[in-house]
Amino acid sequence: MPPKPRPTARGDYLETETGNKVSRKAQLYGTQHVFLTGRAVIQPLVCIRGDLRPTTSSSSSTDPSSKPTAPTYATSITIGRYTFLSTGCVLRPPYRLQQGAMVYSPLKIGDHVFVGEGCVIEAASIGDHVYIGKGAIVGKMAIIKDGVKVLEGAVVPTGMVVASGSVVGGQPGRVVGDVGDGWGAHEGMEGGDMRELWRSVGS
Repeated sequence: MPPKPRPTARGDYLETETGNKVSRKAQLYGTQHVFLTGRAVIQPLVCIRGDLRPTTSSSSSTDPSSKPTAPTYATSITIGRYTFLSTGCVLRPPYRLQQGAMVYSPLKIGDHVFVGEGCVIEAASIGDHVYIGKGAIVGKMAIIKDGVKVLEGAVVPTGMVVASGSVVGGQPGRVVGDVGDGWGAHEGMEGGDMRELWRSVGS
């Protein structure tokens, strides 16, 4: 298990009404398109690209005479409860090329997810009780289901679907085992209940 984060001063973090603790040194872009469910921790130098947002048009009518209206902007990134984003990690919504343009899709992260230092996350979705080790890369449109462990330095390929309870390692990443019984039942960073870790930040 990696060492617990060093204690931090309360003034280093801003705490929102829903208990999110956001470092004053984090880099959040397009915050109106980032939804924090509550009690997440965003450490220094985390970069969240909410400005890279999915675009939907409200002119979905089949009536050929209807006039197109201006696009509306959906939530780019959703971050679940008690999710911990470690120093220097980057969250970007996944994209695909469509007629020469980059089209972004939402990125959704579940509850009790730990993202290690220096990770790059461009997944479509990450389930609950997921542990992502230091320096890992989760490629565009990947889907990581509940209770998964991604090993340090692993590179999860674009579009990979990782089944619940799997351990992923390697470059490119592949399933190298399973987490075994009891994963997520304890309190701690690796797949467990992270309320204690949340309480330790800014206290």
